[in-house]
Amino acid sequence: MEYTVQKLGRLAGISNRTLRYYDEIGILKPARISSSGYRIYGEEEVNRLQQILFYRELGLQLEDINTIMASPSFDRVRALKEHHVQLLDKRRQLDLLIANVEKSIASTEGRMTMSDQEKFEGFKQKMIDDNENQYGKEIREKYGDETVDRSNAKLKGMTQEQYEELTRLADDLYATLAEAFTQGDPAGELAQRAADLHKQWLTYYWSDYSKEAHAGLAQMYVDDERFTAHYDAKQPGTAAFLRDAILIYTGMKS
Repeated sequence: MEYTVQKLGRLAGISNRTLRYYDEIGILKPARISSSGYRIYGEEEVNRLQQILFYRELGLQLEDINTIMASPSFDRVRALKEHHVQLLDKRRQLDLLIANVEKSIASTEGRMTMSDQEKFEGFKQKMIDDNENQYGKEIREKYGDETVDRSNAKLKGMTQEQYEELTRLADDLYATLAEAFTQGDPAGELAQRAADLHKQWLTYYWSDYSKEAHAGLAQMYVDDERFTAHYDAKQPGTAAFLRDAILIYTGMKS
């Protein structure tokens, strides 16, 4: 079965403009161009588009998707199985948030009481699940299951005040890091404040802090393209800058 841009767009539920853009950036090229100048897509392109849309649904940027799918080690069957697991996790997250909302409604209407801890359970679990989905494999390989499980348990046990402080810390960290980056000096006062804020942020997740582990995590931000993409989203080079600031902060800069 072959499709024109219009027919494939209608089939996939996306606009013709999106398909043309995918062609322009090279993430989804047509199988051929007809004698009339129409883009023609076949089964291989349909499968590739489905894969792209799965990744988009999971929140990945097009640039990252293109990198993943262009890799010689890319395996479509394995990717689909991974999508299946991630979507089940996403459904579990939504079920948890729905249950949380239902409890909140019942509490507001006086049909039950709800502790402050319960009010934030769904959000905290989502943070844990999102982190596991994105980085769980690498973090567990680097630090071990026991360390990661302790970190997740610590996050789940946070009080409302601690959860709010963690959120504030994260906002402060990103704002300080962005400003420090414009100065360009990882050893500068502002960059070192960002490194200290990063340490404070980590202590909400880690049971035990060490300079070596902090420096190792900072290096992972540069070595793993997903971490790099996260920190470089607004300003390329930010992940490396934060790494350098943390290495100086921890005394690990050679």
